[in-house]
Amino acid sequence: QVRLAESGGGSVQAGGSLRLSCAVSPTITTTPLMGWFRQAPGKEREGVATLNRSDGRIVYADFVVGRFTISQDNAKNTLYLQMNSLKPEDTGEYYCAASRNLWPESLTLGAPQYDYWGQGTQVSVSS
Repeated sequence: QVRLAESGGGSVQAGGSLRLSCAVSPTITTTPLMGWFRQAPGKEREGVATLNRSDGRIVYADFVVGRFTISQDNAKNTLYLQMNSLKPEDTGEYYCAASRNLWPESLTLGAPQYDYWGQGTQVSVSS
């Protein structure tokens, strides 16, 4: 059983930065595909960024390209999401997710592809 625990959320002004962390247990090496998702009040959960740990390929949602960076630290069993140039529309609950399987890049931003989810961390961006 994979357990995921997010941290690093908070409240910032537009233009600010936050770094989210996702601690993976027992080990990040058991999860070939990982991703970050977010959900704003009244909206569906949407994919933000994904990382294929087998070959390092990364997929970003169009709305975060150039602003967010997904990365991993295998020694710390941690997945990160560096968020820069934050906008009010980035406000929401951010979730870390892991899949037991690899999926085509066109599908990796879809929530149904993921088997494990963290509890979420809140990000609030004020204008």
